[in-house]
Amino acid sequence: MKPFDIRTAPLEIERRFLIEYPDIEALRRMPGYRVIHISQTYLKSDGEFVGGRIRRILEGSKVTYVYTYKERLSDMTRREYEKNISSGEYTELLKHKKPNTITIEKDRHIFRFEGLVYELDVYDFWDDKASLEAEVKSEDTSIPIPPCVKLIKDVTADRRYNNSHLAVNRGVIE
Repeated sequence: MKPFDIRTAPLEIERRFLIEYPDIEALRRMPGYRVIHISQTYLKSDGEFVGGRIRRILEGSKVTYVYTYKERLSDMTRREYEKNISSGEYTELLKHKKPNTITIEKDRHIFRFEGLVYELDVYDFWDDKASLEAEVKSEDTSIPIPPCVKLIKDVTADRRYNNSHLAVNRGVIE
């Protein structure tokens, strides 16, 4: 990956929640609903390579490949550099997969509720829980929980629920 200046990347401010496994039919009735399948692989950092993650995103019959690098600024805020890449670049970057990690497979259910866009991830390694995220404009924004979701707890500050941690621990939370 070519070097980039993370200081110029846009901010991403989001809250993350652990929820009970959702009622998919109820989600499908939410405004703006759509679903995508994501294969997410974390990349090692070494002398030649910056690290980050790559995604293969399938929506219907359309496939998109994306490279992302994030810099953590607080529990809720990160700088996020992201760019679309080609299928060939994706295949080449897979050679830099972080050792001892899995590629995370998840279905992302995207919908709107009370002016926010929610991303609800259902992982292939969990059958009793999922995660819910909402991106906001500021850290003090209140996040209404949609009625079709059963909240377990706010895990925004708990790094064990970050996808990068789940990739290392294969979905097991210690």
